[in-house]
Amino acid sequence: MKPPARAGSFWQSLAFALAGVRHALRSQRNLRIHITIAVAVAIAGFVLRISLIEWAVVVTLIALVIGLELLNTAVEALVDLDSPEPHSLAKVAKDTAAGAVLVAAVGSVAAGLIIFLPRLWQIFS
Repeated sequence: MKPPARAGSFWQSLAFALAGVRHALRSQRNLRIHITIAVAVAIAGFVLRISLIEWAVVVTLIALVIGLELLNTAVEALVDLDSPEPHSLAKVAKDTAAGAVLVAAVGSVAAGLIIFLPRLWQIFS
């Protein structure tokens, strides 16, 4: 079996990372959902003219959720590789990685409500 390719340069590292993102985009429905929501939030941010600090929070939280979703995909792949048969510890690893995404997503929703609700309240009240 041939060993996996190793990055010899920054550009090769970048290409490998982008290949991972492409794979996750093709194979992970939840990642596509997170990206769709991120685009909607970005549009809302432009329309509602959120501040630079609020943009920093929004962009950081989007990156956190998407980054954790990518990490969750990696954990699931490694667990499936090492433990193709059902195993209680494999379930713990997969469920915990998914839980990390959930915690970040719920925290992001809370921050989004704090940022966007006052502006929406002004528009609709």
